[in-house]
Amino acid sequence: MSNPLDLISLKNPWHLLATGFGSGLSPIIPGTMGTLASIPLYLLLVQLPLSVYLIAVVIACIIGIKICDVTSQDMGVHDHGSIVWDEFAGFWITMAIVPALKLPADDWKWLITGFVLFRFFDMVKPWPIGWLDKRMHGGLGIMIDDIVAGIMAGLCLYLVGHFAGWLA
Repeated sequence: MSNPLDLISLKNPWHLLATGFGSGLSPIIPGTMGTLASIPLYLLLVQLPLSVYLIAVVIACIIGIKICDVTSQDMGVHDHGSIVWDEFAGFWITMAIVPALKLPADDWKWLITGFVLFRFFDMVKPWPIGWLDKRMHGGLGIMIDDIVAGIMAGLCLYLVGHFAGWLA
C-alpha cells in the first residue's frame, strides 16, 4: 500500500486548502500545526464586521465539506491527519467571541486561551464530538466534529473570560 501523502499535490487547490496551505503535512501534531496556521487568517478575518466574519466562517465550513471530501477521496483515507481545513474552521468558530463581544483582536490572552480550548476539545473529543466523529463520514464527517468542538470551545472561552474578569 502506498503512502496516502504521496497522493497529495499542493498544486491542487483542494489539497492545498485541505492541508492548511501545507501545515497539515507536518510530521508532528499536524492538527495543532493546522490550527496555528489558521491564526494569521483569523487575525485578518477578525478585522471585518461581525456579520462578514460569521458569513466567512459559514462559507469556510460549507466549502470545507467539499475540500475535505475531495482530498480524503484522493488520498483513499477518511480524515487523514494531514487534512486540517476542519481545524481552520473550528478555530475560527471558537474565536467568534472576539468580534461578537467587540473585544480587542490584539489581546493575546483570548487568542492563546481559545487556541488551547479548541485543541483540547478537538483532541479529547468529549460527547457529542467523539460520537459524531465515529458516526459521520465523508467531508461532513471530517468537518462536523471540529465545528462542534469550535462551538464548545467558544462557549468555554466565554466562560473563562467571564470568570477571569476579562469581560469587565
